[in-house]
Amino acid sequence: MTREAEHLSLADPDVVPTQYWHRLDDGRIQCDLCPRFCKLHEGQRGLCFVRARVADQVVLTTYGRSSGFVIDPIEKKPLAHFLPGTPVLSFGTAGCNLACGYCQNWDISKSRQTDRLLDQASPETIAEAALRTGCRSVAYTYNDPVIFHEYAIDVAKACRARGLKNVAVTAGYVCPAPRAEFYAWMDAANVDLKSFSEETYKKHTGAHLQPVLDTLRYIRHETGVWLEVTTLLIPGLNDSDEELHAMAQWMVTELGPEVPWHFSAFHPDYRMLDRPPTPPATLKRARSIAMDAGMRYVFTGNIRDPEGQATYCHHCGATLIGRDGYAITAWNLDAGGRCRQCGTPFVGVFEVEPGRWGNRRQAVHLARFHAMRQQLGD
Repeated sequence: MTREAEHLSLADPDVVPTQYWHRLDDGRIQCDLCPRFCKLHEGQRGLCFVRARVADQVVLTTYGRSSGFVIDPIEKKPLAHFLPGTPVLSFGTAGCNLACGYCQNWDISKSRQTDRLLDQASPETIAEAALRTGCRSVAYTYNDPVIFHEYAIDVAKACRARGLKNVAVTAGYVCPAPRAEFYAWMDAANVDLKSFSEETYKKHTGAHLQPVLDTLRYIRHETGVWLEVTTLLIPGLNDSDEELHAMAQWMVTELGPEVPWHFSAFHPDYRMLDRPPTPPATLKRARSIAMDAGMRYVFTGNIRDPEGQATYCHHCGATLIGRDGYAITAWNLDAGGRCRQCGTPFVGVFEVEPGRWGNRRQAVHLARFHAMRQQLGD
């Protein structure tokens, strides 16, 4: 599926060449970034909208442009065991390489208007803004960083050079070569496992299940990236006991019991307005199924549920990290990352004390950081 890419030129500052594509015998060029494999004539865009064939190559058309920057609690990504309590500078662009009819961020990920990308920022400006606002990390989120691969990696390089961590929030729908390049620069990832049904993936996301499972295995077993998983539970679509049992068994067997798993509540949005919001009881049932299967750290999201949002020691049952929403209410880890009650080692990326960012959300306008860098002659 393609769309026209009119009036684009390599002279445009936000149009940059990419490397993951090849020519087909029929004259088209195939994009090899994700398993959608869009096949493009000159002047056409891929389904993601932000990658196009221009000057006989595939280019990214939104380099350096964002739909906005916000400081979030890291727990909102959601990440439960990665620098708890700390602020993360979050941003996305426009477009997406999936076609989820229930997208909860559809105004960004389904946008086909690049003029909504009003906040321009170089990788160095983003890193500088994150440092000066006290963030410990930068998150590539709101839409999928897979589609702004080149921009995300350049930002990640600038952040790593300044001691900042990089966080990917993604559907995991990416080909092996770009996946390896991308995750070489990430420190943590939350991957959406939208369903455990190929039929559901095809019908409701326009994608396939297997590449997502491959990405999960890759991150867990072939990188040092901290991994957490999210499943948005949609009534009558992916919340049956049968599917949850199958998914939980796969998680335990293929990823291991220590990977945190978040069950998040759906609300009617975008093109899926015919289903009700997810009842809290469904999230709690899914959490019980996952824990009964052997998963140690399972959380409920988009509802108020202090019990389902706390982290417990898998050995003695003590509360290790208490939460109210995104705010940390209890901290029972010692300096070595062990349970203070029984001494059992705990997994994750932690500092000696948690951050205190809490539930706040703060917009950041990068224009002033760009002006500051210009004044400094950088």
